[in-house]
Amino acid sequence: MPIHATISGHAPAAGGRPAPGSAAPRGLTAVMCACVVLVVGMVAAINLAVPLLASSGLHPSASALIWIVDTYVVVFACLVIPGGAAGDRFGRKGVLLAGLVLFAGGALLSAVAPDMPLLLAGRAVTGVGAAAVLPNTLAVLLLAVPAERRGAAVATWASMTGIGGVVGNVGGGAVLTGGSWRWLFAAAVPVALLLAALTGRVAPVSARHDRRLDPLGAALLVAASVALLLGIVQGPEQGWGSPVVVAGFACSAVLFAVWTLVELRARQPLLDPRLLRVPALRSACLGMTAVFFGMFALFYVNASFLQYGKGYGVLRTGLGIVPLTVPIVVGARRSGHLARRIGLDATLALAFACVGGGLLGLSTSGADTSYAAYAGWLLATGAGVALALPTLSGAIAGSLPTAQAGVGAGLQATTREFGSALGVAVIGTVLTARFTAALPPDVRSAGHPHTVAQALAAAPADRAPAVVTAFTSAADAGLRVIGVAVLVAGALVLLQSRSAGRATR
Repeated sequence: MPIHATISGHAPAAGGRPAPGSAAPRGLTAVMCACVVLVVGMVAAINLAVPLLASSGLHPSASALIWIVDTYVVVFACLVIPGGAAGDRFGRKGVLLAGLVLFAGGALLSAVAPDMPLLLAGRAVTGVGAAAVLPNTLAVLLLAVPAERRGAAVATWASMTGIGGVVGNVGGGAVLTGGSWRWLFAAAVPVALLLAALTGRVAPVSARHDRRLDPLGAALLVAASVALLLGIVQGPEQGWGSPVVVAGFACSAVLFAVWTLVELRARQPLLDPRLLRVPALRSACLGMTAVFFGMFALFYVNASFLQYGKGYGVLRTGLGIVPLTVPIVVGARRSGHLARRIGLDATLALAFACVGGGLLGLSTSGADTSYAAYAGWLLATGAGVALALPTLSGAIAGSLPTAQAGVGAGLQATTREFGSALGVAVIGTVLTARFTAALPPDVRSAGHPHTVAQALAAAPADRAPAVVTAFTSAADAGLRVIGVAVLVAGALVLLQSRSAGRATR
C-alpha cells in the first residue's frame, strides 16, 4: 500500500486529538497490525475448512462451497474503498470499532448458522466488517505516528497482509483440529471483540471530513461482481447455456456498464473509471489481479488436495502451505533492489514466470509425489509473488499524482481481493467440471455427486481410491488452467508496460 495515504484517498487530518509530533499511544501499532492479520487471515483460513464443510450436515453443493469462500472476499473487495471514505466522514476510530463488531457478529452468525442462506449472510456481514477495518487501521496509524516514523510503521502494517496469510493457514488449521468448521468462525468472535476493546483504549480520535460515500456506486459494483461470479460458479452444475448462467453474465455486463456511467457522472466517485486510461496503471492493476487470482486459486485447491490426496490432517495442511509464504515475508522488501538493477519489465517477467511456472509445476505433483517436491514448487510460486507485489504496488503508486496516492491504495486493495475471489471461482468451476467427468460411471450415477464428500458418501468403500484419483487429476487440471491464465495475463502486463514506456519517451 502506498505510504502517506489512506485507502479512501485522504491523508490523516492534522486536527486529530494527538498533539503534533507526539508519540503514538503505546501498543497502537501492534493492535492495528493484529486487526489486519485477523481480516486477511480469514481469507486464507476458510479454505482449510472446505473439506469439513463439504462433509457437514449442511450438505453444500460444489457451487455453494465456492460461495462460502467468495462471499466474504467479494464484499470485502467492493466495500474497502467506501470503508475508508466512511472513516473520513464519520471518524476513523468509530468506523474501525464498528467494523470489528460487525466482523464478530458476522462470524458468530456463521458459527451458529443452521443452513446455507444464514451461513452466507454471516459471511457477507463479516466481509462488510473487514472492509471497514482494513483501511481505517492504516488511517489511524498515520494519524498517530510521528512523521519521522510513518515509513517504518506503514512498512510494518503492509507486511501484515503477507503474515495474515500464514497466520490464517496455521492458526486456522490449529482451530479446525477440533473437528468442526464452526470452530473457525467461533474462534474469530472473541478475537475481534478483544481487538475492539484494545482499539477503543489505544486508538486516537480523528477529525471528520465531509466526503460523499457513493452508496449507489458501491451497490452497483457489488451486484456486478456477484453476477459475474454467479455465471462462472453455476456453469458446471446448471450448464453454460442455462438461464441462470446466461442471466448472470448478461446482468454483470449491464451492471458494470451502468456502474461506469454512474461513476463518470459522480462528483466524488467510488473509483473513477477514467484512471484506467493510463496504460501503466491499467497494466499494474491487471498484474495485481492476476497474482492474487493465482495465489488464492492455489489456496482453495491446496487445502482439499493435501487432505484428500495426501491424507494430511487439517493442521498439517495449514502448515503445508507455509513454503509459499516464506519468500513473500522474507524477500518482498528486497525486490525493489532487483527491480532497480534489472529494470521493471525484467522483474515482472521473472515474477510471472515464477508464479505461472510454479502453478504448472504444482499441477504435476500428484498424490504420489513427495512433499519436498511439492514444497519446492510452492517456494517458486512464492518467489514470484514476492517479486510481483512490491513492483506492481510501486507501479500503481508511480502512475498517479501524489494527491491521488490514496486512490492508488484503493485500487490495490480492490484488485487484490477481486482477483482472489475470481481465482477461487474459476478453479472451483474447473475442479467441479473435471472431477465429475473423471469419476467412474458407477460412482457418477450414484446420486450425481459434485464434491469429493458427496462422491465418497455415495460410493462403496472399495471405490474411494477411484474418487480420490478423480479429484487429484481434476486438481491438477485446475492448476494447469490457472497457471496458463497467469502466464497469459503476465504477457499482457508486459506488453502494456512496454507500450506505456514508449509513450512516455
